Amino acid sequence: MARPEQVLLLEPQHELKFRGPFSDVVTTNLKLSNPTDRNVCFKVKTTAPRRYCVRPNSGIIDAGTSINVSVMLQPFDYDPNEKSKHKFMVQSMLAPPDMTDMEGVWKEAKPEELMDSKLRCVFEMPTENEKTHDMESNKMMSSSSLKSESSLPVKSMSSTLDDGEVKKIMEECKRLQMEAQRLREENKQIKEDDGLRMRKSNIMSPQHPSVAMKKEEGMSARTVALIVLFFVMGVIVGKLVL
Repeated sequence: MARPEQVLLLEPQHELKFRGPFSDVVTTNLKLSNPTDRNVCFKVKTTAPRRYCVRPNSGIIDAGTSINVSVMLQPFDYDPNEKSKHKFMVQSMLAPPDMTDMEGVWKEAKPEELMDSKLRCVFEMPTENEKTHDMESNKMMSSSSLKSESSLPVKSMSSTLDDGEVKKIMEECKRLQMEAQRLREENKQIKEDDGLRMRKSNIMSPQHPSVAMKKEEGMSARTVALIVLFFVMGVIVGKLVL
């Protein structure tokens, strides 16, 4: 029994084109559209699963909606003499109304319920002129985007600030300048006061040794007087005892 015709609309329909250089990942998109009034389950398969990364590689497309599938070709050494034999297949089936387990539905599906479409892979390597043109266009796009981004803040600033706000900003700047001047004067006055106190302490510091010497002299005189007094008292006590 022949399989039913594919209900999904594929874009592109027959070929997946990958444009080099292939020293980095090359991505192409596959659009799957569901024009029916029922949900459709789908799977994307390839004959070279190690060479491609497909996201998403399976799922459900609701009625009347579409989905974009990213097919990422992994880096490889391109040989222009070698023709690509890689192929992709989009398999689909109508989703049951009471579906809860999609994997179980795929396992239990009958062959006459499955629909598929096949696409072949085509590798294209740009010529030197195309490479130069692509590089120049990329530079122009990047420079134009940088210019537009740099001009945006200036335009937005001038459009959002009116005369009243500009006046407020100028007054705030003036107030901050006056506050900074006041702080500088206070700092200067504090430094002058510290210098005056240092000079006073330097003037008073030579007097301290003489005061200390006088105190030491007084203490030594009192000590000698006490010793003499004790000596005299000892002599008197000794005479009385004898």
